[in-house]
Amino acid sequence: MIKKAGVLGAGQMGNGIAHVLALAKYEVVLCDNSDAQLEKAVATINKNLERQAKKGLVTGDIKEIAARIKTAKEIPALADCDIVIEAVTEREALKLDLFRQLDAAVKKGAILASNTSSIPITKIASATSRPECVMGMHFMNPVPVMTLVELIKGHATSDETFKEVSELAKALGKETAVSQDYPGFIINRVLIPMLNEAVFALYEGIASAEDIDKGMKLGTNQPMGPLTLADFIGLDTVLAIANVLYEGFKDPKYRPCPLLVKMVNAGHLGRKSGRGFYDYTAAK
Repeated sequence: MIKKAGVLGAGQMGNGIAHVLALAKYEVVLCDNSDAQLEKAVATINKNLERQAKKGLVTGDIKEIAARIKTAKEIPALADCDIVIEAVTEREALKLDLFRQLDAAVKKGAILASNTSSIPITKIASATSRPECVMGMHFMNPVPVMTLVELIKGHATSDETFKEVSELAKALGKETAVSQDYPGFIINRVLIPMLNEAVFALYEGIASAEDIDKGMKLGTNQPMGPLTLADFIGLDTVLAIANVLYEGFKDPKYRPCPLLVKMVNAGHLGRKSGRGFYDYTAAK
């Protein structure tokens, strides 16, 4: 039974996962090797809890909810957690290294989950001595708002692990979609090629960024256009997932658009850098 949860990585996804865990009355350890990132995460969680309280979406004392989250800089602080959810940047080598460290530090039998949006769970599990306890738990961004969690079993994931993670997702008030363990899973297998094709449309001069986004918003009833969404996700993340699909399937239909590659190389990563397909510096 899961009572205490660890979250490795205090970025946008990590702080959101810690937020919903605390809201569901779990004891949480939020771990990141950066003091600045941890401080920013705690401030973000407090701000979002206050916003939810004003909207009547949270019952109870928000200070008490926030107090369920403890912060730590070292992985051994996660040792007695019943589950640890990894939520670091989408880089395979980094995730494999961290899962080796988690396997060595976290108590035997604890579940090690990854919030990866595209990297095969079987490969991540291979870095551990407990592949039966490893699975994918892919939250959507922003975590406190989006209701879906994508669940992915690796080749060796046990039925018991899958059951416990499914029950945790339900306890967090989330709906689940179950995917087989192939690159991109469900969401990004469909989403990233669409975003990449929108970049190709811009690259080939078919239309302006504004008209591409307007066409998809008004023509297909999407809440935001594909280029705006790519900026929101982060162009480096979009490129990383596109590369996972391309390498995983060896199919040219998944090749990243050269414009996307060039923009990432230039450091134009979208909202987080202030510039992507649109300029966000004035808004900041």
